[in-house]
Amino acid sequence: MDTCTHLVPSGKAFVRFSPRKGTDPSPMHKALHRRRCLSCGTTEGMARRRYCSVDCRQKLRQQLEMRTGLIQALNARFATFHFSDDLVILDIMISGSKEIFSFFYPRTAAGKPREDFSRMADSLGRIWWAEKGRTNKYYLASRSVLDRAFRNHEDSHTVKPVELRIPSVKGAALSYLKLGAAQMSSPELPGLIKNAYRTQAKIHHPDLGGDPSTFRKIHQAYQELISWAEHPTYIRKRGFPDKWFYDADRNRWYQPTPLPR
Repeated sequence: MDTCTHLVPSGKAFVRFSPRKGTDPSPMHKALHRRRCLSCGTTEGMARRRYCSVDCRQKLRQQLEMRTGLIQALNARFATFHFSDDLVILDIMISGSKEIFSFFYPRTAAGKPREDFSRMADSLGRIWWAEKGRTNKYYLASRSVLDRAFRNHEDSHTVKPVELRIPSVKGAALSYLKLGAAQMSSPELPGLIKNAYRTQAKIHHPDLGGDPSTFRKIHQAYQELISWAEHPTYIRKRGFPDKWFYDADRNRWYQPTPLPR
């Protein structure tokens, strides 16, 4: 199959769809350059937010959860959902296989990603049920759907989740010392914490005209981070920073997991 042309559903059939020149069907690539809602894609009023509203995030989760029956019918081990300006993309890894099955569906002009996903899932579901009714075989029904996917034998990392180790430290402590979560994995961490503390102390120490309350919080943050550096603990999360992720073991979708900064 031409790598620039993918099979997408149109009504009851699948047709060839070619993304516009210069577009990238990979997961929300433009989100790296401008902040956009990971649920609806809007860029308006996002600032540093990941979703435009809690309601928007919950509506997408609801649509994904409502269609887990299709994912289960295809015997998926993992799945991901993401979107670009042109496409919604469903990637599936079947249990016992490293092959990725990718479904691409064109975005509608005024539709939200959750609505376009629902149309794609409903179209795939109709194909599954039609074949099930014709043959009375579950595996043939699933095969009829998977045969319409773009197959990838090399990029299992696009669906198989990475495990993120997030330092179990308070964000406020990092903020007071102007440190990032990614720095907590540095082999020079004790020195980084001490240098950061000295820098903030020169600004906020009461003897230098700083606010006593602020300095106490900075000193407390320093003690907390030094204690953590001596006995580090982590919160482990599985997922992707820019894609919704389905885990068959728990039969549920997980929202994108932010990377430590």
